[in-house]
Order: sequence, then structure tokens, then C-alpha cells
Amino acid sequence: MRRNRHQSRQLAPQPIQSAFIESLDQEGRGVAHVDGKTIFIDGALPQERVTYQSHHVKQTFEVANVVQVLKQSNQRVKPQCPHFGVCGGCKLQHLDFAAQVAAKQRLLENDFKHIGKVKPVNMLPPLYGPTWGYRHKARLSVKYVEKKQRVLVGFNEKATRFVSDMNSCEVLVPQVSALIQPLQDMILQLSLRDKIPQIELAVGEADNVDTQPVIVLIFRIMAGLTTQDEQLLKAFADAHHVQIWTQTKGPDTIMPFYPINGAQLQYNLPEFDLTYPFKPNEFTQVNPQINQVMIRRAMQLLSPKANETIADFFCGIGNFTLPIARSGAQVLGLEGLANLVERANESAQLNKIKHVKFGVADLFKMTESSLSELGRFDKWLVDPPRDGAFELVKAITPDSAPKRIVYVSCNPATLARDAGVLVSEKGYTLASAGVINMFPHTAHVESIALFTRNE
Repeated sequence: MRRNRHQSRQLAPQPIQSAFIESLDQEGRGVAHVDGKTIFIDGALPQERVTYQSHHVKQTFEVANVVQVLKQSNQRVKPQCPHFGVCGGCKLQHLDFAAQVAAKQRLLENDFKHIGKVKPVNMLPPLYGPTWGYRHKARLSVKYVEKKQRVLVGFNEKATRFVSDMNSCEVLVPQVSALIQPLQDMILQLSLRDKIPQIELAVGEADNVDTQPVIVLIFRIMAGLTTQDEQLLKAFADAHHVQIWTQTKGPDTIMPFYPINGAQLQYNLPEFDLTYPFKPNEFTQVNPQINQVMIRRAMQLLSPKANETIADFFCGIGNFTLPIARSGAQVLGLEGLANLVERANESAQLNKIKHVKFGVADLFKMTESSLSELGRFDKWLVDPPRDGAFELVKAITPDSAPKRIVYVSCNPATLARDAGVLVSEKGYTLASAGVINMFPHTAHVESIALFTRNE
């Protein structure tokens, strides 16, 4: 039978082959070379010999799963989570924790070398935080399985859109992990059990050690709630001490459902005597403990002084801006999203921070003229999303160039690209750089770099 040209071509079962694993890639897969092709093998670790079977074959590379570990790395450990290997949330639980961080540091160094053609003068020691139970924000998928009369709540399975069959999560805050099974049971009783595709969660810090953290669950609902549905949701919120919010369409439809006037989400930076209120769908760091350590290092590298003017680009809700302002420097925070700027201003007022100003700006469209219009700054802090800050660093001229730039990155490839521009075109030295283990047991690499202007 002739196949319709719009049908997807099924890959014939591939032979099982063996390979020696040389390194890890940016997605936490083992990298090997066989017959001139690069093989990316999920579940394999450096210095291991494994057998593998490919499921994605291209002319120059293949993507595969490990079949058997023939020679095991001494850094391989038993994963703590029973769902590891099926759930796509964590890729590196089978690798010793210290080795995970070392692998991320190597990846950062390699990206600097191969993408940016630069090398830091000094590699900073990695920043560590809690290993488990660190995640304060997440988006969980929900799926009603009619044949089994079950509801699944969790992260997607590895490399698929199927929802993992899980009843706990080792990286979520323990109080949230404990909600997974009760959520499954409660949603199954709702009339719209098949109309809830996801639950977004946010955890705020407790006011003191004796109180519970504030937990908000945003239910994405695609149909109206019945009276019985409302009663079930309210009973769940009361029983588990959580707030339930709903989202019916776009982000502007997110609103509290029950209780209407629940406690405000917030996180604290005790070192700087700062409190940040935030809405559950607004960007904040998922790991508040490592966030505190990251800010401390950023302040050490930036070394703000009372007589300086400093710019904080991609400032969000002022995570770095307000600690900088505590030094007495005049600070301008710029951010592309108006709601985050609004929250930053709210935090500045709450914390009685003066000599700080926030504004909305599309930093991905920065030009030499628009940058110069902002005025001259002694120093910059830059904390962009994964796309990096290419247009911003390209816009630097001798008149607008700060003497020091601290760059916080969630993507080592774009940091390396931007570092190449700063060093080769803009007269900077990459003075130091290092990784921040914001997401333990995942392949995600957070890092920080200091650029100093050559005299």
C-alpha cells in the first residue's frame, strides 16, 4: 500500500550497538562517536561503555536510548526518585551530585571556547544550594484517562507529551509533592475532569519558621465550574491549606477563586532586608535559597558604590535592582513586561527604597542611539532570558560603555555568544565566570560572568 505523503515515516527498529561515552551534552545525554557520526545517548554517562538503540537517525547524528551499561562510571548513583527514567523532569539523577555540577562547569567552559572564542581569566567556584525539595514554581500537566478512570498529574514523560504516572516529586517543595495524589483523586470527581490541561503552582515563603508556606495552584480550566465542582475545590483548598486560582483563557484571566483574599505570595532576601511580593504567574527564581547565594555573588562582582549610577537590564520584579540600590547607588531597572515593572515599583515602595527607577523597554530592540539616550552608567547588571542580550551588547559604544558588567545567564550558549562580542568587539575582558546550580538533577545550566572594560 502506498503511504500518504502527509503520514509520518516510522523509523524501522535500529540495531543495538555499543559505544564509549566521551562527555555530556547540554541536555544531559551521553555523547559518543561511532563510524564518524555523533550519537547522543539518553541515560549514559562519561567514561561508560554502553549498548544503545537509536530512535532518531540523521545523516550526521543519531539520538538513542541506553540499552545496557557494560562498563559503569564510578560517578553513577542510584536515582532517588522512583519515577526517574520515565518522567522528563530530571535528566541527571543517576549522576553523582558533585559530578553534575562539574559537568555543567565544563559545558560552560566549552561554550566559551567554541562559541565565543573566549576564556575566563578566572573560573569561579560553583554555587550550590539544596539538592532536593528546592523547586518553588512549576507547571504540572493534567490528563484524564477515561479507560482507566484515572487522572494523571505530573510532568510530561521523557521526550513525549504523555503525562507521567507519578504520585510524588523529589525536587518539588515537600508540601507540594504531597499534593499530587490528592489532586488526582479530587480532579477525578470534577465534572470537567477532562477540561483541565495543567496546574501552575507557586510557593511563597512563610512569614516565620512556625507558619506554613503560601501555596497557590492555578487551574487552567476549559469549561465552566458546576456548583458541586466549586464545593470540591473549596474543600480541597481548606483541607490542604492552599489557594486555588483559575485561568479560563489568556494570562489576564488568572484570578483567585478560593479564598478570594488569601495571603500574599512573597520571598525574602534577609541579607539585604528585602521582601518581594509577587503574583503566582509572575517570573521569580524557582529556587529561593540559591537565589540568595546568587545575589550575594552578583553584588560581590558588581561592587556597587554610593556615588555610582548602575543599570539593571531585564530587571524583572527587581530581584537584583533593590539589593544594588541598598548600596546607595542610583539604579535604573529596565524590563520588557509592564506587570513586572509594576511589581518592582511596589517592592521598592514596600521596602522604602529610594534612588531607584524602573521602566518598560524592549531590550531585544536596543540600538546605539536608544542606549545612549538612557545616559551613562558606571556599571551594568544583565539578567536576560534564554535568548541572551545580543542586541544590547552590540549597541555598546565607547560613550555608553560601562566599566564593569555582571551577566547572569540561564543559557551558556547565548552567554558565550555575547561574551564573544564584548571581548572581541567592545573592549572587555572576561574576568571571571562560573556556574550556579539553580536546578539540581537537571541539565539546565545557570551561570554568572564578570566583564571588565580594558583601559
